[in-house]
Amino acid sequence: MNCSENYVAVNGVNLCWFEWGNESTDEGTILLVHATGFHARCWDQIVKHLPGKHVIAIDVRGHGRSDKTPPFNWQAFGTDLVEFLIKLDLNNVVGVGHSMGGHVVSQAAANDASRFSRLLLIDPVIVSPEAYVQHQEGPPAWFNDASEHPVARRKNFYADADAMFDNLHGRSSYAVWRDDALRDYCEYGLSDNPEGDGYVLSCPPPIEASIYMQASGTNISDQIRHVDIPVRVLRAKPRDPDSMEMDFTTSPTWPELASKFKLGTDVFLPELTHFMPMQDPALIAHHILHETMEV
Repeated sequence: MNCSENYVAVNGVNLCWFEWGNESTDEGTILLVHATGFHARCWDQIVKHLPGKHVIAIDVRGHGRSDKTPPFNWQAFGTDLVEFLIKLDLNNVVGVGHSMGGHVVSQAAANDASRFSRLLLIDPVIVSPEAYVQHQEGPPAWFNDASEHPVARRKNFYADADAMFDNLHGRSSYAVWRDDALRDYCEYGLSDNPEGDGYVLSCPPPIEASIYMQASGTNISDQIRHVDIPVRVLRAKPRDPDSMEMDFTTSPTWPELASKFKLGTDVFLPELTHFMPMQDPALIAHHILHETMEV
């Protein structure tokens, strides 16, 4: 499926978004919102399983081809998405968000659920109320500053997308990714190096690190209780609460999250990791297409 690249000014920032298919009043739109450090084209392998559907994938500010204009916080991302929906006048939307994107989509639905038909939250970074309280009482457990976060030291320069793919393939969290998904991440995740030859990451490591540092800083527990559309939460294998290691493959999602939505359904997928869209695109597409199914 071919897609078009588009831009729209939202809250003083130019956001990039990609569109597949044509809008249909009957079927509506599938809206895809990526995870921290990713970009809109990370959904390409899933879109392949959505033939004939109207699909929009957005680059959140600070990511992909959207402006690198602060603030880079979770509330700003949610506010941007709300304005994006208004600017494009999108209705009858299936809101799909992975990780941070699940939090952002939930914010938008809490602001105006009438624009959505349902939500699919893929291992969203929405934690327990207690975790939000702990975040407010002090800095994150591992780091006092974003510069200390391992992501801030991520390799930022590559000769080309092939070099990025070779560097990441089979390493750490990327070991569970399908090759085609990793290719998409590399192919569309680089920008021209402003200092000369080669390319740099489209989401600069300092920005990505600062976003991770705020993962438990925007509590939407009260807002989501008023969302009155069907919401399906996909959860990956859980984290070990006693572990002090940073394991990005495990789930950050509060296990009770689905029950806090009026029409929430929990789908536990312990055989998959936090990167389930990159592991099983066909399964994710199946959940996007089917509001009800046996699990």
